[in-house]
Amino acid sequence: MKLFTREKYLKKMRGFYHDTEIIKVITGVRRSGKSCLMEMVREELLQSGVMPDNIIFLDLDSKALRKIKTADRLEETIDALSAAQGKKYLFIDEIQNVKDFEEVVNAFRGSGEYSIFITGSNSYLLSGELATKLTGRYVEFELFPLSFDEYLDMKAFLGKEVNANLQVELNNYLQEGGFPKALEYDDFADKRTYVRSVIGEIFDKDIKKRVKLRNTETFDNIRNFIINNFGATISVRGLQKALSKNGIEIKRPTLARYMEVLTQSKILYRCDRFDMKSKRALSGEKKYYLADISFYFATNTDNRINYGPALENMVYIYARSLDYAVSVGRIGKLECDFIMRDVMLNYSYVQVAYTISESKKTEDREYAPLESIADNYPKYVLTTDYLLQNRSGVKHVNLLEFMKSHSRF
Repeated sequence: MKLFTREKYLKKMRGFYHDTEIIKVITGVRRSGKSCLMEMVREELLQSGVMPDNIIFLDLDSKALRKIKTADRLEETIDALSAAQGKKYLFIDEIQNVKDFEEVVNAFRGSGEYSIFITGSNSYLLSGELATKLTGRYVEFELFPLSFDEYLDMKAFLGKEVNANLQVELNNYLQEGGFPKALEYDDFADKRTYVRSVIGEIFDKDIKKRVKLRNTETFDNIRNFIINNFGATISVRGLQKALSKNGIEIKRPTLARYMEVLTQSKILYRCDRFDMKSKRALSGEKKYYLADISFYFATNTDNRINYGPALENMVYIYARSLDYAVSVGRIGKLECDFIMRDVMLNYSYVQVAYTISESKKTEDREYAPLESIADNYPKYVLTTDYLLQNRSGVKHVNLLEFMKSHSRF
């Protein structure tokens, strides 16, 4: 079956395809497409002339290989498939299924004969033993569910109608989300059922097996509370108080640990707040965005869209998929939705709103933080408006067209 090409990720990886010194680690929330991305890399290697016998592909979630749970079994399996001469390309999908896999991966890397690609569904891969033993010898490629531009492109790839009115597609995207598999279903209820199954799978495979939860009901309540308040500024202390008002009592260290578990399983992404005057990160309060907006709608019966946080979440995932480091900026009493920094250390500043056409007051509110920033880096107001303003050198851009055209900040 032909795969939808995730070009923005392949572009990041191509320079490392043949590198035997660096392990390529693909991370991301479950069902975001990591296995398919590795299949795409394998296909590109074959097309470039690499012989099939020089490619070893192990899916440790498959029926044939699911019993490989120990380092010794993994090593034996790889050795048995390594008869070809010359450089070999080793792909291992869901490697966290194998206990003490780090030593095996490091040994094959050290031989100089293998270009190694591994995937895992959570931050466990880059903690503990792997980070210690492979410092400077791996590079992480973080894969997100489909951003809005990819969502449109994949619909076209699957032969599904793409509405010329991007506002309609925006509403579809926000409620359906960006899990590639969900896009294959036509029925909206089936999409939601699938997303709920992903949440259950994350809990069973990425959380329950690795974290001792004293009270799973409390954990679920905390998870749902943060999901329901995505895009809001949250501190551990403030969250503890809010939960207490809702009848959920929990100690602060336990709450902090549960929040860390949710970010490590990549359900949530933590966005730090940065004071632009002192040039320092602000401790305590942070914003949390969802790996996929469908998590919200799959866990709620309310179908109404709160466009403020939803559009922020959408822009956050889009920026992260393009390798921007993202933080929230504070300028005195004003707040800039996002400070973007690219890999060349260039900055841009972004405000996100559904519309600024309703009133002069709304327009002033969105422009004020950007107009108070003294440097000459690009500044954007992203909205769904098609009547665009020109003011103070700030770029007022239709965010739907901006993403559709794969633009950069």
